[in-house]
Amino acid sequence: MAKKKKNPVWSFFASVKLALFLLFFLAATSIIGTLIPQNKAGNFYVDKYGQNLADLIHTLTIQDMYNSWWFLSLLGIFSLNLIICSLERIPGVIRLVRKDNLAINPARVAKTALNKTFQVGGSLAEASTRTTNFLNQKGWHAKSRKLEEGTLLFAQKGAWTRFGVYIVHISILIILLGAVIGSSTFSQKVLHNPDFAFKGSIMIPESQETDFIYSFQTGEKVNLGFTVRCNYFNIDYYPNGMPKTFLSKITLIEDGKPVVLKDGKTVHFLEVNTPLTYKGITFYQSSYQPYSDFLVTLTNKKTREIEQKIIPGGKQVSSENGNVSFGIINKEGRGEAIQRVKVWFGDKEGEPSTFWLNNDQEALVKRPSADYKLHIKQLYATGLQVTKDPGVWWVYTGCGLMLFGLFVAFFTSHRKIWAYIHKNDDNVEIILAGSANKNKVGFEKIFSLLADSFLESQKK
Repeated sequence: MAKKKKNPVWSFFASVKLALFLLFFLAATSIIGTLIPQNKAGNFYVDKYGQNLADLIHTLTIQDMYNSWWFLSLLGIFSLNLIICSLERIPGVIRLVRKDNLAINPARVAKTALNKTFQVGGSLAEASTRTTNFLNQKGWHAKSRKLEEGTLLFAQKGAWTRFGVYIVHISILIILLGAVIGSSTFSQKVLHNPDFAFKGSIMIPESQETDFIYSFQTGEKVNLGFTVRCNYFNIDYYPNGMPKTFLSKITLIEDGKPVVLKDGKTVHFLEVNTPLTYKGITFYQSSYQPYSDFLVTLTNKKTREIEQKIIPGGKQVSSENGNVSFGIINKEGRGEAIQRVKVWFGDKEGEPSTFWLNNDQEALVKRPSADYKLHIKQLYATGLQVTKDPGVWWVYTGCGLMLFGLFVAFFTSHRKIWAYIHKNDDNVEIILAGSANKNKVGFEKIFSLLADSFLESQKK
């Protein structure tokens, strides 16, 4: 009978060569996505690569490669290839696992690579019972079949481990599903809900707040559903003026009230590699922007009134009640960092005060009308990268399943034991044989210990 010809489309997607090609191509494009900075402003690519290459980058959406239609299509084709490859081969594995191993010719048992032959006393029935009990005690739950020449026993462990590679396949599909679910392209073009998943950024000056970010993909505003306030930004510099470390003090505000975080506080110190997650939205400290303006906090020690203003250099401003006025008349710094400022401070009584004050420091100003605490620091904006990725837990689940599947695939094996009890002349002979599909050296040790233990049991 002629063998049924397979569908050529099915055969194409069931090809291991296609899987290897797709893996290579995905790896190559991922390297490109790593080398070319992602989600930068359009002029960044023009300045760095030139107009022609920048146009090519934007045409192929390489600046947001992992959300591009062609990269997601590659993932889809790879997923289809993985599914069909598995469906093509799993039936064979099922047949192998469900195989009737007692249907084997007894002569083949003696030809198995691992085998031991024992001469024992008693009848065939007694030898069969003793062997069955021994295997059961050792955790090998044997099945038996009566043959014309004797009895054949079979036991196995780890038959399910043959599915380890398919557990890995499932884990890859789960990871890819998580990547697609967390893609802003999926949320916008499939779900038509930009708030479902997004990646973007925002610059928030100190003392300011926002309830939206700008999407990396479209540049449009994405509402957060709550407000983010930058209370304070601090940056440390190396002696040569290069930035060393920086952090922000962030408060989340919802329904007009500060959000109490998991640590019981309402202020979070946001540092590089120390993100903040709230309602599935994660904030990363990614950049900053210095200004030539200053953040001034004025406290009247007599009335305890506190006033905060953002003021430019070289301009005189007045307090809310008009009792005092102040300004920054000079400044000293290195690079973008201002180190100290010269302050002019006056009220309606007496001569104004002038003094130098280090950046981000506080001074006590004594005036005839009252004493004031004056705190001045250079104004910064904190640059936050913001992501909402509802697929992240799918990815974590897939990674955990992959580790389990890899352990099963590489460190466990399908092990089989046969025992053939028959008459050989006037003696009862037992042939003990075994095989394993992986880790044959390890199984050889297990089989040797089992055979030695069996021999000892027959002497009792």
